[in-house]
This record gives sequence, structure tokens and C-alpha cells, in this order.
Amino acid sequence: MNNPWNNRRPSARPPRATPLAAPGAPPAAAGVPLRGSDELRLYGVNAVRAMFARRPQALRKLYLAEALIPRLQPLLKWCVANRVGYRVVGEGDLNKLAATTHHEGVVADVLRTEPLSLAAWLATLGEGPALALWLDGVGNPHNFGAILRSAAHFGVAGILLPAESSLSLSGAAARVAEGGAEHVPLVRLPLLPQALAQLREAGFALAATLVEGGDDLFATPLPARMAYVMGAEGEGMDRTLAQHCDLRLSIPGTGAVESLNVAAATAVFLSGWRRHQ
Repeated sequence: MNNPWNNRRPSARPPRATPLAAPGAPPAAAGVPLRGSDELRLYGVNAVRAMFARRPQALRKLYLAEALIPRLQPLLKWCVANRVGYRVVGEGDLNKLAATTHHEGVVADVLRTEPLSLAAWLATLGEGPALALWLDGVGNPHNFGAILRSAAHFGVAGILLPAESSLSLSGAAARVAEGGAEHVPLVRLPLLPQALAQLREAGFALAATLVEGGDDLFATPLPARMAYVMGAEGEGMDRTLAQHCDLRLSIPGTGAVESLNVAAATAVFLSGWRRHQ
């Protein structure tokens, strides 16, 4: 039987691999290879290439459309040299693997990066300006991905996740982030009193982001070390948490719409901080 994983030098047109599932496979398998609980299934060209550029050792398996072979030659050569399996598969198999049609022709199983503790993250920061995002209830993966993309663009030092948050990086979020997920570390916060104390000890001011009732973002001086607290889609941020913040900020607008989407608002807030630095 032929080995379905290619570990030979990739040519311009390598032989097509065998199907992902044999005819008559049980419905539970659905033609999708299993992956470990410590693995994440990435898809999208920029998401996969950014992972490869920063942590190639995390790659476990690669699936790609034949048309992408020339574009992904460096990655395929690395797979051959490091005995990491890759397969050239059809569109239908890629749709099953990614559980979406928005895979752009490539899917990869990679090791997850666990969030840092707050203390460990603070230890990585140097002196001077630093910006963080505290995500208070954000749950939609596409919003999360868009936030990661903006965070990478504006140089956010870390995404802070509350102790009780179930938010984690997904394939959908990584694709929307267009590689940004590899540039911004996730940080797991301790319980609220300890998180506030550690951040303030490190010189961070906390800024509540409010739909209305806050100070004008564009008219308010912003500190060099700051963490924006972004609220959940729909409900906004927790009012109790807002009361613990040092600043309360709003984005001025026409009032023609109730508010901005949380991902769009995040980009505006990030640009507001950047213009002060």
C-alpha cells in the first residue's frame, strides 16, 4: 500500500495522495483525520505561513491543494527535511478538514500555544510604552480574529483573557487574523483583584471602553502604559469592572447607528492610543 503522506522532495506536480477516508467509513469520522487535544487546525494561506515563519516546529500535518504547491515550496521543502507529513488533496477534502470553504487551499494541524500567565507576560516587557487589550466577554471567533489582526498592526503587547474566559484561538479566528495571531501573545489573567494589582504595579492604567458616557477618545490624553478593556458583543463591558478602571472612554460619532462592532471599535481605540506615542 502506498504511504498517503509525502515525505519526498516536492516537485512541480507531485502524485495526488489517496482520499482522506475510505468508502464506507463510519459517519462519525466524516473523512476528517483526528488530531490531538493539544493541536489546532489552522487554515488560510497567511495564517499557515505566519505560523511557519515564527514556529515551524509546531507543524504536525499539512494538507494543500495542488495549485498552492509553487506558492508553498519553502514550507514543503521544510516538511521533507524534517519528516513532517503533507498531502495534496482535493477541494472537497479541504472543505471537510477545515469545516468551511474559506480555507484558501491549505490546512495545517499545529501544536497550540498555551496562554502565558500574567506574571510571565509582564516579565517579558521592557521599559516604556506598552498597550494591552483586556477582552471582557468577546466570544465571536470572527470578531476575535479581526481584533488580533488590528492588535498585530498596532503593536499590541498582549491580549488579556479573564480567568473565567473560555475564549481561545480557533482556526476561524486565525484565518480572519491573517497571520496576526502569531504576533500577539495571549495572557491568562488571575482573579480580578490580583490582576488589577499586578497590572498597576507594572505601571498600567486601565481604560473602560463605553458606547456612551465616557470621555472623548480623541480629546483625552492617554498614558504610555495602558490596557483597554473591550466588552462583549451586544452587552458591552461589565459595569463592575468599568468602575475599577482608571479611564472611561467613548468614540465620538454621529449617532446614526447605536454603536460600532467590537472589532471595529477596537481598531479605533488602538489608533487613538498610537497617535499619542
